[in-house]
Amino acid sequence: MQKSTHSRVWIEIDLRAIRQNYRRIAQSVKPATVMAVLKANAYGLGIEPIAKTLIDAGVCRIGVASLEEALPLAKKNHIQIQILGSMVSSEIPEAIKYNIICPVTDINMAQAISKEAAKQGKKAIVHLLIDTGMGRLGIPYDGSEIEIKKCMASPHLQVEGVYSHFANANNPHHPKTKEQVQLFKDLLRKLKPETFPLIHLANSDAINNFKDTYFNMVRTGINLYGVFDLLGRRTYNLKPTLALKTKLIAKRLLPAGTTIGYGCTHTLFKETLVGTIPAGYADGIPTSAGNSALVLIAGKECPIIGQVSMDYTTIDLSQHPQAKRGDIVTIIGRSKDREITVEDWAKNKQSHPYDVICSLGNRVARVYKNG
Repeated sequence: MQKSTHSRVWIEIDLRAIRQNYRRIAQSVKPATVMAVLKANAYGLGIEPIAKTLIDAGVCRIGVASLEEALPLAKKNHIQIQILGSMVSSEIPEAIKYNIICPVTDINMAQAISKEAAKQGKKAIVHLLIDTGMGRLGIPYDGSEIEIKKCMASPHLQVEGVYSHFANANNPHHPKTKEQVQLFKDLLRKLKPETFPLIHLANSDAINNFKDTYFNMVRTGINLYGVFDLLGRRTYNLKPTLALKTKLIAKRLLPAGTTIGYGCTHTLFKETLVGTIPAGYADGIPTSAGNSALVLIAGKECPIIGQVSMDYTTIDLSQHPQAKRGDIVTIIGRSKDREITVEDWAKNKQSHPYDVICSLGNRVARVYKNG
């Protein structure tokens, strides 16, 4: 949804900054290539305009989570689209029809893809997912050599790549990542690396924390938006690309003793200028922000008071008494010389930046700048 004159809450997405971030990452990981991961509608930011931006910037491959996400891209763009998770049998025919790169998570999946490819008179391009410790999907490492060889013997499969998924690459000191890297390298030695044209292990976190995981392709998603995990390093100087905004809808002088919001969790101890913004947890402001976070108006900090409700949030205007109805309120982003980041909200929510971005509601208008 684009912003209209009626949009009460909107997120500004800077396409030029996304393009610059991609190019900076691509330059830094050379000679490895970069897969841009745009799962979940590009984390809810809008897969089509962001995919177009990245294709124009030179990306050669886009990773998604499902056939549903892959099909619109595959039908409109001449670029390789790869499903990274798994598929159900009913998805296989269309995936092959539109030349989408398929994941192989076990021998049964390999056989089903090969059978359908034979029916269509094709060779399906696949990547083998190895479970080195995530415990979610993929060919388990123990015994994987035998199962991989069976998959590669399937006559209508073109095994283009092999990959795995990190469980804890956001923590540069956690031993699990080194264990997974070692298992992956051991498997490659047994199978001979030259067997696979593409080998990929590094995600955004590993790109920053574990340079020995680049192999010849890396996968990056959240770093495209200039956002980093809270624990890991920030190896690359990336630009913030997101700004969540609304407008001040009400301003009232309320007497001491007034309780604010559901649950009466805040009581004014003195006469206070109280503002209301038409944004709440349905728009992505976490409920944890009640009585603990702030927003910005003209660079001035305005603390959130009371609980965050579905549609509205109340703020203390004491630091900015000149505020008036219709003023822009910055929830995420820069306002003059002050900035609130996605990571700030992740800390407040005791979660991670992915969660903050994916929580932006459907009624939040997406506004694309510098396209």
